[in-house]
Parts: sequence; C-alpha cells; structure tokens
Amino acid sequence: MKYFYLLLSITLFISCGEKKQEKTETLEEKAQRIHDSVITIDTHDDINVQNFTDSINYTQKLDTQVNLPKMKEGGLDVAWLVVYTGQDTLTAEGYAKASENAISKFEAIHKLCEEIAPDQIELALTSDDVRRIVSAGKRVAMIGVENAYPIGEDLSKIEEYQQRGARYMSLAHNGHSQFSDSNTGERDSVWLHDGLSELGKKAVAEMNRVGIMIDVSHPSKEAMKQMIELTKAPIIASHSSARALCGHSRNLDDEQLMLLKENGGVVQTVAFSSYLNTEKHEARAAYMTEIYKKVADSLDVAWYERSQFGSLTDEQREEFFANYRNIRNIGEELAATDPNVPPAVNVSDFVDHIDYMVDLIGIDHVGISSDFDGGGGIEGWSDASETFNVTLELVKRGYTEEEIAKLWGGNLLRVLDEVQAVAKTMG
Repeated sequence: MKYFYLLLSITLFISCGEKKQEKTETLEEKAQRIHDSVITIDTHDDINVQNFTDSINYTQKLDTQVNLPKMKEGGLDVAWLVVYTGQDTLTAEGYAKASENAISKFEAIHKLCEEIAPDQIELALTSDDVRRIVSAGKRVAMIGVENAYPIGEDLSKIEEYQQRGARYMSLAHNGHSQFSDSNTGERDSVWLHDGLSELGKKAVAEMNRVGIMIDVSHPSKEAMKQMIELTKAPIIASHSSARALCGHSRNLDDEQLMLLKENGGVVQTVAFSSYLNTEKHEARAAYMTEIYKKVADSLDVAWYERSQFGSLTDEQREEFFANYRNIRNIGEELAATDPNVPPAVNVSDFVDHIDYMVDLIGIDHVGISSDFDGGGGIEGWSDASETFNVTLELVKRGYTEEEIAKLWGGNLLRVLDEVQAVAKTMG
C-alpha cells in the first residue's frame, strides 16, 4: 500500500510540475515555440542577378534583406523569389529586352538551388514540396512573376514560365501592360483597356490551365474584378494591404477584399511602410531623406528619390544600388541617436492591417509578405533575420498557433493546391 501512495505522490508531483511549467512559459517563449513549429512563408522578395554568382551569392550574409544566413537567423522557411520586370513600351523591342531580363532571373534562382547551395535551399513547385523540404531542414525557394510584360503577345510563354517554376504571376506592374491596366491609372484616370485587354482575358484562362496563381497586387481594381469574373480558380494578392487603413492605390479596398473572400483567395499583407501608414511613412521618409543625402555626400556618391529612378541611366542606377544598402545602414545608425527622429512604421502598424482584414474577411484569407529588396521592410521586420518579431506581435494580440500557421503560409498553400487542382481538370 505504501508503494501505491508513493507512486501517487510522484504522479501528483510530476503533474503539478508540468502545470507550473505551462504557467511559467513567457510570451516570448510561446511565440518562439509557435514560430519554430509553423511553416513561415514570405510571398514577395525581389532579387538582383548579380547576387547569384559563384563569388557573390545568398550563402553569404550580404547587404540584401533576404539571403540564407538571414532566413536561418529569423526562422523564415520559404522565400518567393520574384522575377520582376519594369514596364516599358508595348513594342516587339520592349518585349524582347524584358524577356531577356526575366529569363536571367529564372536562371539565377535555379542556379542558387541547383548549383550554388542545393544542400541549403531547394525549389518547391507544390505544397507537398514545401513540407518535404522544410522537414529536411532546408530553406525553400518559390518563384513568382511580377509583371507579365516580358511574355509579349506570345501566350505560350505562360506555360514556359510555369515549367521554369513560376507559381504566381501578375498581369501588370506600375504602368499599363498589354494584358491589364495598372493601379497607377488612378493618378490621372487614364486607362488603356478599362480593365483587361482581350489578350489579358486569354491570359487568365491560360494561367488557370497551367496552374499559375493569378496575382492582383498591381493591376487596377476594374482589372481585378474582371479577373475574378473570368477565373476558375482562387486568386492571390501577393503583396498588398488594407486600403481602409492606408489609402494607397496599391492596397485593396473593402469591396475588393470581399470579392477575394468570395473567390476563395488570399491577400498577403505587405510590410511596405508607405502602404501601411502614409502619415508616419512620409514624416519619417522626409527626415531620413535628408540624413541619406548627407551620408551620400560624405561618401561622394549620388542619392536619388524613388520618383527619379525612371530618368536614371543604367550607370547611375547601378552606382545607386551598389551604395544603397550601405548608405541606408549608416543613416539608420545616425537616426537612432536622435531623440527627435519621427517614429518609423513598425510591426504593430503591419499587424493592424492583418487584424483589419482578418476581421473583415476571415482568418482563412489573409497572409504575410515583406517586399524585401523591393522597397519593403519596417521597424522590427527590416530583413529576414527579424521574422520572429511578426510572430511575437501576433501572439501578443491573441492569435492561436493554428491561426498563425494559416497566416504564415497555410492559406497561401491551400490556394496553390486549389489552383493546381483546377489545372488538372482543364487538361
């Protein structure tokens, strides 16, 4: 009998100890546990092919916001590397030049995964690939195409891009393309197609057929509405936030968000300061511009505003981006010592947008993106090494592990599965 009581005492002691352990888990520990257990997916990271060479590449902790060391440090599992091409003239010459640019980026991503660091990162084409690669302890690359402009008028290239690994594509960027009007038409109310062109409507059907997700982050509102009418599969906004909280034309208004919900799609909230809080962004940006100019002057290099990029020569642009990250870093260090610096747009502002969209359209239709190396980055999530801070803020606001798993990639992978299932039915 005494052994029974002894066993009972030990059991009660262990049980109490476990409960005590549960109670003493801090918020940070809980967030870290959740962060480590869910698959974290960032759906929009720009690339420069110069960082995909044998001597300079993502195995090194480059000044880029995304690379393998920073992904590992921040616990970012999946980066959608973007084949981006800026808008140019709707001519055969323009299309040919753009096509070269796009193919070079596809090849750079494949080189990273297949030649430079196949032991560290692998290209995923399906949700099963993502889970398999993460389980193997590697990082995951996926490919999105920002702007279908390089396709020209040859719709067969959509399938070629799919075979090269593309799993989402937008039909326009900053400027009207041969396929679709851009949100930038809101500036002057000048539209080229009043939504989609006839070629754009055919492109929607072809993307459905080959299993590429349709990305509505840059096309106009009217183009998005037409895409939703035409598509047989869910759509995504790969990097957009809530227009109700920040009135930028790149964001989705409530009507668009409700249409996206009805379609079964997902909006990937973007950590781009001017799409999160315009007033805070502009006050901080004006202050920082003066700091960056002073730093650039001290280094005897030129500093340009985003609005000037279109007028730069190739040489000026190349010099600017070669010095950009260094100037930014020095400027941020200087700003950190000034007590009067305007507050930066931060992770709390970012999660405000997640909260708003979850409340409006539900937890199943919202996700996360950064637009790193393309203008994105906020205080607290300035590069991939700080990815944990997003999870921490979500935990602080009461999101459960299941909900955080959906936001960090579960919803996006569900849409990918559905898009690929539709493609199979279309032969």
